[in-house]
Amino acid sequence: MLQDNLLYVILICVVGIVAITVNYLISTREQQAEAKEHRLNWLRQQSETVFTSLKVLREIDCNPEIIDKLNVHAMAMYDEIAMLAPDSDLLASMTQLKEDADQSLPANQILDSDRALKRVQIYINFVEKLVLQMAYAGKISPALAKSYRRDLHLLKVTVVADAHLTQGNNLLLQGDKNTALSHYKHAKAILLKGAISHQDRQARLEKVNHEIEKIQPKRNHGRGTLADSIDKLM
Repeated sequence: MLQDNLLYVILICVVGIVAITVNYLISTREQQAEAKEHRLNWLRQQSETVFTSLKVLREIDCNPEIIDKLNVHAMAMYDEIAMLAPDSDLLASMTQLKEDADQSLPANQILDSDRALKRVQIYINFVEKLVLQMAYAGKISPALAKSYRRDLHLLKVTVVADAHLTQGNNLLLQGDKNTALSHYKHAKAILLKGAISHQDRQARLEKVNHEIEKIQPKRNHGRGTLADSIDKLM
């Protein structure tokens, strides 16, 4: 009788241990699956933005060194997706985005609307922040991050200013002087407010001022006046 009771106790303990072990394994697998799904969602969001940023930067002829660093970052995420979810719809989608980015070339007609300009600004801003994150993570040096951010800011200012100048020229050809003037003044404001060198600013500013004066000639204030001095600075 005592032996039977002891056997029952042992059996109960064994069953309990097996149940706990099975429950632990199930719980661990669920946690791993949840963590994997969370990671894949993050990788999808980041990869979509980075590959689209690569496409945009190639279209506006960004510094190739920045594109190379960004491409290395993008490929690291792409490879992780391929490892975590091979033969998945997600990998197929990322592959298409990658190929689109790889095949992008500098284009002259991509900034023909305010929406296109806004799109470029959004992705350049994203890459500026990403460069900082890469520096914090030790993937690039702080000095290199500073240089890249300076190049990206210059690119943003000049590309947007040039686009407004081009839109103004097109509108002027269509006879819409008022809207053309608005684009020229917008280009001028961007060039004056941008943290860029005098050399990078001056040639474009002269073009913009020339177009503005064709529509809105300067008043003759006399030689040596304060207004004349201000115009020279602008």
